[in-house]
Amino acid sequence: MENDDALQKVLRAFEKFYTVKTCDVAEPFCAFAEFHAHGEQFFLTKAAKVADIDTNEYVFFAQEKFLDAARLADLAEEAWKRGLRFVNPYFGHKNSDISLVILADESDSEAKKIVRKFRRYKSYKFGIYGWSAFNVSFCDFSSRNFFSNSRGENLKKNLQKILLLKN
Repeated sequence: MENDDALQKVLRAFEKFYTVKTCDVAEPFCAFAEFHAHGEQFFLTKAAKVADIDTNEYVFFAQEKFLDAARLADLAEEAWKRGLRFVNPYFGHKNSDISLVILADESDSEAKKIVRKFRRYKSYKFGIYGWSAFNVSFCDFSSRNFFSNSRGENLKKNLQKILLLKN
């Protein structure tokens, strides 16, 4: 499967739940997706509202011919920085996760090692206003393998199902 075909397949799958944007996405990313969910909790009647709960996720997509450790670190830092711009913490904010999906034709062994070490977490007012966490996952088409950090395991499994590649 070619990188462009794989990206289209992944974006089609994400469109079911996310708002996907492919135009006007600034480099180094080729697409952007966002998900918003709002929930409310009541006590007996709707007039007795206990809480508003908002959950968000911002996903950045990148395509690379060759992914090395330095490029992976740059993409991860840029996704984290851009994603935090979207976060609006307040009392009803639960979490805003930031995710990075990279589709690479090839990657070096160092990138495969350091992806596990990416840990980003930010708490807003000691968690009262929610938090943000970072998920990263990438596919190496040359070896037909997927790699992720510990928070990105579910993202990795979803990518495996979408692209039907074995790990």
